[in-house]
Amino acid sequence: MSKRWYVVHTYSGYENKVKTDLEHRIETMGMQDRIFDIQIPMERVVEIKEGGERVAKDSKVFPGYVLVRMEMDDDSWTCVRNTPGVTGFLGGSGKPAPLSRDEYNKMMRKSDKGDAPKRTATSIEVGTSIRVTSGPLAGFDGQVAEVNAEAGKVKVTLLIFGRETPVELAFDQIEVIA
Repeated sequence: MSKRWYVVHTYSGYENKVKTDLEHRIETMGMQDRIFDIQIPMERVVEIKEGGERVAKDSKVFPGYVLVRMEMDDDSWTCVRNTPGVTGFLGGSGKPAPLSRDEYNKMMRKSDKGDAPKRTATSIEVGTSIRVTSGPLAGFDGQVAEVNAEAGKVKVTLLIFGRETPVELAFDQIEVIA
């Protein structure tokens, strides 16, 4: 039998508890020779708080899912499936589908914890007053007109030469002002 990665569906927010509980079940049931590894893909996220403070934290790439490397048989399936918080395996018609090597690599690449943040979450909303902190427009004040959290950008309206001008800026180019 081969060691393959399987996607296990959990209740959202219970991924860490499922991992801990499953590790405990593997040990108590003597399944170390059939269940080898448990991963929760994570990524580094930077949140921008109201005062413009940037806070880095880890966030789940696939909330509600845990990756388990195992040899699939009735006993290992039962061990994983009956772990509290597990709702099932990913796959059709009751048969768990293993991930291909490419799928696993893509999932883990998304969770690669490099030094640079992968995305930015923000509490900045439309209408928030901001100041541009870098670039050719540094020092200009304006208001947020649009927030694109996925791209890490905001569209702001700046008063340039007496005219309101829409400008798109990255989160790290602005700070919130009171």
